[in-house]
Amino acid sequence: MQINESLTVALDAMRANKMRSILTTLGIIIGVTTIIGMMSIVQGLQNFMVQELSVLGSNTFQVQKDPAVQFGRLDEKYRNRKRLTLEQAEAIRNAPAVKAVGPEDWQFGRIVRFKEKKTNPNVIMAGATPEFQTANGYFVGEGRFITTEDVDLRRNVIVIGLDIVEMLFPHSSAIGNDVRVDEHKYKVIGTLEEQGSSFGQSKDNFAVIPITTCHKYYGDKRSLNITVQAKSVEALEEAKEQTIGILRTQRKVPPGKPNDFEIFTSESLVNTFNDLSKYVKVAAIGIALISLLVGGIGIMNIMLVSVTERTKEIGIRKSVGAKQSDILWQFMTEAVILSNIGGVMGIVLGALVGLLIGIATPLPTAIPLWSVFLGIGFCTIVGMFFGIYPAVKASRLNPITALRYE
Repeated sequence: MQINESLTVALDAMRANKMRSILTTLGIIIGVTTIIGMMSIVQGLQNFMVQELSVLGSNTFQVQKDPAVQFGRLDEKYRNRKRLTLEQAEAIRNAPAVKAVGPEDWQFGRIVRFKEKKTNPNVIMAGATPEFQTANGYFVGEGRFITTEDVDLRRNVIVIGLDIVEMLFPHSSAIGNDVRVDEHKYKVIGTLEEQGSSFGQSKDNFAVIPITTCHKYYGDKRSLNITVQAKSVEALEEAKEQTIGILRTQRKVPPGKPNDFEIFTSESLVNTFNDLSKYVKVAAIGIALISLLVGGIGIMNIMLVSVTERTKEIGIRKSVGAKQSDILWQFMTEAVILSNIGGVMGIVLGALVGLLIGIATPLPTAIPLWSVFLGIGFCTIVGMFFGIYPAVKASRLNPITALRYE
């Protein structure tokens, strides 16, 4: 039997039992929907995190007391670590391979006021040095950024994001005006370029003051984040080694003991997230395989019913010259087509699930092409594996016995 004829016969058989065919493929549909839906979420999130975590330059790394990526409660060994200080950040500046060092101290949930106007209590404020701009990708749109002199003299100056500008200065320039944060007065010296949003949260609801001014008002007992820029990409590893050596000396870490601080780059953050996302992908594929297994059993069951119902048809086909291989191929083709119809429906539903999640939530979604091929591949294998027994059973029917079947 030719392939096109097998396809025609298989499709005719399924059209004759539409509802049964749909119910049979339900497990396949659920399995493939799971694969496509979950993979679209994971891939979209992965693409987003790569973009977000790549804010550090290729010759830049950051030092923190705690791990950059953490889940649940911190381990006791991290909680007992000493804080990173401004003095330690200044010591790193002496490393030969280091070009710039930018310590950062963060304040959350602040209110910025101008006359009778005020922001919501959700402004993020960073105490920083001039290196903050290049290290974090926040650049000035109007005015200027904080300078070394601002830091040395502990000046009350502030650079604000566009959300704050639009709320407090909707019809005038913010530059030169005095604002208050926690009752402390600051002169606005610059406004930041638009940053957009991340996970539905604005990145423009943000302000920067000199780190020494931050310590003047909020104390210096918090651990700092220290961004370090090497002199070149080639010098990155050397700069990291020199930084580790300086910090171990400054923090009096005994020889042979592990570092009591964390160093990470954009690449290491991306790799960490990718490693974590692998487990999600494996779990999604595992759930999908269970659904596909159930769907495959359903296909085998319905194909056995189909063989029984079409016993006389098989006898007639054999009596007019159909070979055993023709019957085998016919039922195998029907099983594979049935499975792949469920796969196509699952792909469409999975894509819709991803799209709806992307619209209804801040989570980004993107359908990876490999997941589509994976879904179709699984469906084909399931159709072949679970269709082979009914097909073999049909092909081995005795034509005389089959013709007598009622």
